[in-house]
Amino acid sequence: MQKLSIRNYSNNNRILSYGLAALFVVCSILAGISIGTISVPVSDILSILGAKIFRYPVPESVEQMYINIVYSIRLPRVILAFLVGASLAIAGAAFQGLLRNPLADPYTLGISSGASVGAVMTLFFHISIPFLGNFTLPVLSIITATVTIFIVLLFAQRVERSMKLETIILTGIIFSSFLGSFISLMIALTGDELRQIIGWLLGSVSMRGWDYIKIILPFFAVGTVLLLLNARELNGMSFGEEQARHIGINVQARKLIILLSGSVLTGAAVAVSGTIGFVGLVIPHLIRLLAGNDHRNLLPLSIMAGGGFLVLADLISRTIIAPTELPIGVITALIGAPIFAYILMKKRG
Repeated sequence: MQKLSIRNYSNNNRILSYGLAALFVVCSILAGISIGTISVPVSDILSILGAKIFRYPVPESVEQMYINIVYSIRLPRVILAFLVGASLAIAGAAFQGLLRNPLADPYTLGISSGASVGAVMTLFFHISIPFLGNFTLPVLSIITATVTIFIVLLFAQRVERSMKLETIILTGIIFSSFLGSFISLMIALTGDELRQIIGWLLGSVSMRGWDYIKIILPFFAVGTVLLLLNARELNGMSFGEEQARHIGINVQARKLIILLSGSVLTGAAVAVSGTIGFVGLVIPHLIRLLAGNDHRNLLPLSIMAGGGFLVLADLISRTIIAPTELPIGVITALIGAPIFAYILMKKRG
């Protein structure tokens, strides 16, 4: 696999990149809130959000129905979709930089499958840890995701001491398939929870509400801050561990922090939305085409683009064959797979 190089972009290009990303986020959020069975005018959305943020009365010209639709149904759904997409995208960008492999992401490394096992076990066995309450699901997902990535790396080291990048990816795919069999076994043994588990596995942010935002938000904040603080170190490790040591980076400590942070983000995202593929794989590639490989720009732009992308994917999933909703994971695969194939062919060409 080709090493990821660091390209310096001018301030003008950097400003343009952030401007386009911000515009994409704003447009996707407004579209996600506005479009649906009942369309809500953008002017009314701005009035409702402004009233909620700045604590002033909603104008009388805005219908009460619109207020309920925006604040109780669509806004929490859009925010949750954004947080999930942002989590997967920044985790994918960090893993690709750390492993110097454009195919690395939470899905191909087996982390998503590990998190799914923890979440399905929680649903299947009705596990609830008293002092965690609603946080039982994300915490167990994060634990199983973290354990999975370390087992993958340990197994890859046993197979090949040099731990070539291809070996790590293949090991991740093997463990992903292996863990998938456990999930299938639990589905086969389940009864009334079958529909809930299958619906969750296909990926969705439907009918989650503000409670799920409260669940993912602290994990998103911690994981994101840790990765952003390690952006310079990711730049150094993109050239290889030996070069990183020469410039004073504590490779083992930084690698551990990055792996844990990515696992926290992936586990929390999987816990609230199910398994959603291709976001962490495709979005960082598209951002590199726009803004280069400097992780100081790549990570925050991946947050914005990943969040906006999943908001639009969710919008498509609930409107393309309305009133029936498609699983959001189906939409991300239909969009992400061709894009990734095109990028891969272009790089090879």
